[in-house]
Amino acid sequence: MPFDPAALNPEQRQAVETIDGPLQIIAGAGSGKTRVITMRIARMLERRIPQSQILALTFTNKAAREMGERVREIAGTRLRDLTVSTFHSFGVSILKRHARRLGYRDNFSIYDTQDQMALLRESAREIKMELEHGEAMSILQQFSAAKTGRAPWEDLPAAYRELYDDYSEHLRLYNAVDFDDLIILPERILSEHPDVAEAFQSRFQYIMVDEFQDTSADQYRLLRSLGMAHQNVAVVGDDDQSIYSWRGANYENFAQFERDFPDFVEIRLERNYRSTDTILAAANGVISNNQNRKDKVLWTGTKEGRPIVLTFPEDESSEGMFICDTIKTLALRENLRYGDVCVLVRTNSLTRNLEMTFLSENVPYRMSGGQSFFQRKEIKDITSYIRLCANPDDDVSLLRVINTPRRGIGRKTIETLVETAQSQATSLFGAIAAELHAADSRLGKRARADLASFHSLVEEYRSRIFAKRKMTEALRALVEEIDYWAHLVAEHPNNEKAPKWKYRNVGLFLDFVEQYEKDPDNLSPSPFEFLTRISLDPRDEVDEEHDAGKVNLMTIHAAKGLEHDVVFVAGCEAGIIPHQRAIEEDPANLEEERRLFYVALTRAKRRLYITSCRTRKVMRELRESAPSPFLEEIPDELIETVDAPEAVEEEEGLDYFAAIKAKLGG
Repeated sequence: MPFDPAALNPEQRQAVETIDGPLQIIAGAGSGKTRVITMRIARMLERRIPQSQILALTFTNKAAREMGERVREIAGTRLRDLTVSTFHSFGVSILKRHARRLGYRDNFSIYDTQDQMALLRESAREIKMELEHGEAMSILQQFSAAKTGRAPWEDLPAAYRELYDDYSEHLRLYNAVDFDDLIILPERILSEHPDVAEAFQSRFQYIMVDEFQDTSADQYRLLRSLGMAHQNVAVVGDDDQSIYSWRGANYENFAQFERDFPDFVEIRLERNYRSTDTILAAANGVISNNQNRKDKVLWTGTKEGRPIVLTFPEDESSEGMFICDTIKTLALRENLRYGDVCVLVRTNSLTRNLEMTFLSENVPYRMSGGQSFFQRKEIKDITSYIRLCANPDDDVSLLRVINTPRRGIGRKTIETLVETAQSQATSLFGAIAAELHAADSRLGKRARADLASFHSLVEEYRSRIFAKRKMTEALRALVEEIDYWAHLVAEHPNNEKAPKWKYRNVGLFLDFVEQYEKDPDNLSPSPFEFLTRISLDPRDEVDEEHDAGKVNLMTIHAAKGLEHDVVFVAGCEAGIIPHQRAIEEDPANLEEERRLFYVALTRAKRRLYITSCRTRKVMRELRESAPSPFLEEIPDELIETVDAPEAVEEEEGLDYFAAIKAKLGG
């Protein structure tokens, strides 16, 4: 047997053994759901269910890879035909096979947020609409809400509707899709083409969805299209951890699942294997105040919880010092490693003062949820070359690289190309070819020569990049041929360090590509597959080992799914959590804000600290703060209120360092 039933509690065992029919697993925080999912897949394989009939959907590529690795360890077999994927990656796989049914070619580009904003600005220029600073992101969010049905089209201003039409038209012209399309278009293919739906339903007879509370209405419709025929659909999640409504997550999908699959079995995993009984009692006390939830109470068999430490610093500077002093004290007294500490905040704006304090106190930290490695300018430059080679009709990528490095292709030349592209209903790359072959081209001899050189470069590397397992070799040659180093030096004439740092990042990126190509689990690595990977899950995994010994600083949203020995929840004040703007927009958001606080509490394994400042600067104005009302929902007997961490005496510190020195043999 691939697993030991004795290692599972009764509810986990029931979830693993229930293979046929619809199943809803309500998995509380830290209840071992990942173990249940992986063992459930292993159990299917043991029952001789073909790998090709199993589909497991989750929300990040990293989670999908880890799930696949754990199944392989348990089952002790290669998983060539098992599909463990994110929703968006699975959507890509449907589009690759059937995009032509919707008028797309199968070498489509996937536009990330930066690409979308560039296209939006281009569309605005074409319809002579001026965008104010910062307006592009707001418009994209409104487009997404309307496109996915989270908001009615009527709410979109008339001017924005014209802009949306132009934006959508350009997406189609450039053979590009955005993130919303990766769910909407596959679902449309399945609903409009019964033969395609039947083929996918026939293949995937057993479907599992992790983090079900994070699914959107569109993702649920895609799941329903795949699973209604055979009914073997298992969804795993926790409505108490639904914290992404602002990007479409809909915890009411639990109720919709129950309506669509009335013969479902429900199993609740309430035993927590992560946190102490004190932390769980606090979390239960808070979340029980929500009305729209499935009733559950997390519990643990351990009775070793220390009180939750609550402190009220005078201001954010005192807050930062309290956190730093406490971390240093725990490091000295309990041998706590910095990497086992996490500091959580409700919004990114709260991190600045904490970062300043960490720097001044020499506490190493890493900021999670910041700019991805793959979003850095130098990396976007190189990936844009890959994307242009993969899809020459991708105008956004072309405009990024046509003068990177400088080629003397001026604004007038580009304007002429835009006019040609519009008149011939083609892309800019198509317009370049048209102008190079036109007897009556409006371009001068120098411009034509520069464009011919650029066109030849792209055509040459298109074939080289697509050669089997030769992508890294081709990219290294491309970086040399365009002399990207000289470009970086020219871009930073007064800064010697910047070009070196950026060129080092390019080297790290090329190493990452090489690692991808050499991975034996990538059966047919290709530019398309690689671009999909970094587009859908662009978070930086390149420097994870380097950052392992640093305090983790992140928003609560970014901490979802993580756990740490010691957690600080900073800025627990009214107006911050619950966030004032969220409550003003919709009073119903109060329950989601409470779920967010619940997620923060349940990230802690051993120790939990909460800070609530008496005053805080808002727009350079010092204002009095009130504690978060959520703090009142934690039972009093679980809390210990303190002023400051007990100082480490000099003699104790010297004894500690002497012990460390002896351990190292000094």
